[in-house]
Amino acid sequence: MSKQHNEQGLRRSLKTRHLTMIALGGSIGTGLFLASGGAIAQAGPGGALLAYAAVGIMVYFLMTSLGELATYMPDSGSFSTYASRFVDPAFGFALGWNFWFNWAITIASELVAATLIIKYWFPDSNSFIWSFLFLSIIFLLNFISVKGYGESEYWFAIIKISTVIIFLVTGVLMIFGIIGGERIGFENFHIGDAPFHGGFFAILGVFMVAGYSFQGTELVGVAAGESENPSESVPRAIRQVFWRILLFYVLAIFVIAMIIPYTHPSLLSSEVNNINASPFTLVFEKAGFAFAASVMNAVILSSVLSAGNSGMYASTRVLWVLAKEGKAPKILGKLNKRGVPVNALIMTSIIGMMAFLASFFGDGIVYTWLLSASGMCGFIAWLGIAVSHYRFRRAFNKQGHDLKELPYRARFFPFGPIFAFALCMFVVLGQNYQAFLGEAIDWQGLLMTYIGLPLFLIIWFGYKFKHRTKVIPLEECKFDHK
Repeated sequence: MSKQHNEQGLRRSLKTRHLTMIALGGSIGTGLFLASGGAIAQAGPGGALLAYAAVGIMVYFLMTSLGELATYMPDSGSFSTYASRFVDPAFGFALGWNFWFNWAITIASELVAATLIIKYWFPDSNSFIWSFLFLSIIFLLNFISVKGYGESEYWFAIIKISTVIIFLVTGVLMIFGIIGGERIGFENFHIGDAPFHGGFFAILGVFMVAGYSFQGTELVGVAAGESENPSESVPRAIRQVFWRILLFYVLAIFVIAMIIPYTHPSLLSSEVNNINASPFTLVFEKAGFAFAASVMNAVILSSVLSAGNSGMYASTRVLWVLAKEGKAPKILGKLNKRGVPVNALIMTSIIGMMAFLASFFGDGIVYTWLLSASGMCGFIAWLGIAVSHYRFRRAFNKQGHDLKELPYRARFFPFGPIFAFALCMFVVLGQNYQAFLGEAIDWQGLLMTYIGLPLFLIIWFGYKFKHRTKVIPLEECKFDHK
């Protein structure tokens, strides 16, 4: 296999630094810059730290599972391809379409977020113009070449990582009294009923928030299919996941919780249309930095564009692989001369724009349902990674392969994928526990939350029924690279 192309025509242009930054920047976004404040307010400093650390460990195990698969068989179809080979073709079909739908709708949600953010500076401007401009930028970055995506994502990640590092340094200096004049103790961990506020259900709610915050880390599995040297760059990117989670999420939440009490009213209103309430903004302002809100607004805008950019890349590649495997219209399997699946890119852009436009009609009901349906999709993809890796390793051993053949080996097998599957399933089933807590069950809320699950099952079993597929016996799983 040549270094520049893989066997299907995609360009292997992503360097190790691109993949490392895709892994590093993949989950740093509004989940950290905005939602972390709400998590602290909801469950207290201890509850937020516990939930983010637990989900971080789960994601680490998922990434080591994905790393083992992606280094041995780098493929842009990623979860869809692995599930088709090691579980059931119908399961792979459903996972592929689930992943594409998730990121196509995410593009729309990021366009909505970007227009809200830009109105901080231009409150009377036209939302359609901004959304069209942002979609055009994201489209062009992906249309130019895979290197265009990799390079733009590299710089987006640099902005996010630099912001977090500056924040952490500022926060630590404030805690020791070097900035701000007074030394900060652990008082905020003892006020009210801290460190754990709201009990078990409050912490469970933060598990959901943390789960959404970490979504995007799995994109390194898709990018492996266009990496120059996946056996070297994927393990390096995966190894960074654990330290990123520890440093960027857990330490950032610890710093916020030390400086800002969980009872602070602004923490509950941390949303894209209220950048002043971002916990990062609050800490920077407390440190005496002028224009903190404007700077954070720019950083959060770059994060939103980064998420949209990554969503466009990943969904396009998975849709292209589905077309190549005969699981999507053949026309979507066309590559241009630069190795970009241009028809899949256009199709994804159209769906993203249509979903965005749906947010302006009928009070956004159609868009809200689409967003609710996609909310479960990221967790389903994670479950698919855990199941595929577990079956891959069992089949690998059963067929007499030596583990030394694996360029990268996931530690803690089989505990890793089993733990990740169990905790992910716990998060999935607990998505809308509030619906059961009232005097009457909130059926509409339940339907909106869980609609992604029956849709996935219908696609899975519909394909299974039509094509009479079966769960592939471990002895028949194929390990070739074609």
